[in-house]
Amino acid sequence: MLKEFPKPLAATIGDVVGSYYYSHRRLETMLYEAGASGDVPEGNCVDKVQNWLVREGKEDVSKAFTILGKLIETLMDGEVSTWDPDKELTARKRINEILARYQLSYGFGGRILGAHSVTAPSKAFGEALKDFSVAEVEEEFERAVRFIDSDPAAAVTAACAIVEALCKHYIATERLDLPTSQTVKPLWVVVAKHLKLSPEQLEDDDLKRVLSGLSSIIDGLGAYRTHAGSAHGQHKRAYKVAPRHARLVVHSAHSLCLFVVETWQARKALAKGR
Repeated sequence: MLKEFPKPLAATIGDVVGSYYYSHRRLETMLYEAGASGDVPEGNCVDKVQNWLVREGKEDVSKAFTILGKLIETLMDGEVSTWDPDKELTARKRINEILARYQLSYGFGGRILGAHSVTAPSKAFGEALKDFSVAEVEEEFERAVRFIDSDPAAAVTAACAIVEALCKHYIATERLDLPTSQTVKPLWVVVAKHLKLSPEQLEDDDLKRVLSGLSSIIDGLGAYRTHAGSAHGQHKRAYKVAPRHARLVVHSAHSLCLFVVETWQARKALAKGR
């Protein structure tokens, strides 16, 4: 997690948001609704946004990123207007580029992914995938587990992101074709078919039932992350993720990933022994 709110990030957001809305009253309302506190900083619209984010970051950097996410939510998630699409697309591009500079990204629903060190797989995990082992899976899920009680929704998002990262790595390593939609379910279909984990590929009825459960876990992961996780925002129906729910999701995803890795290793060992 970043220890302070980067000033260049605040400057860019101030320039983009301040110039985009260019209304003191509207910006002040947006910032207060996003969770900002204290007196309104002096200055023009651009300086006001920048200085407010920096000030909030000095007091609580995590809160500052939460404010940032809510501040840009409408701009990032709303439909592109027909009267001036270039203005909105340029604003989104600048925001995405400055976030990427700090290994952050924007998630639907006003979430700044990576700001809390849990919502996306770590860089170490990505490197470890090159020489994949059970240990790397365990370590990555430990990060998600640590956030189950403090931020259940983020833990759910992290679990799903880890499954997606593993599937993408498998597909790339085995030189398979990526599905058009690179969300967890389509990715899993490719991996399961290649590893012969699809129930229809088996003759043992008991094992079929067990592996059908894997498909159910994937279906549940994708749906739960969409409806209640932090990557796609909150569902229209009020849905608060309880720690017990997040714990079930995280540990289910954990078991699935371990099974995939162990099956993959077993198939490789069998191939070498031939």
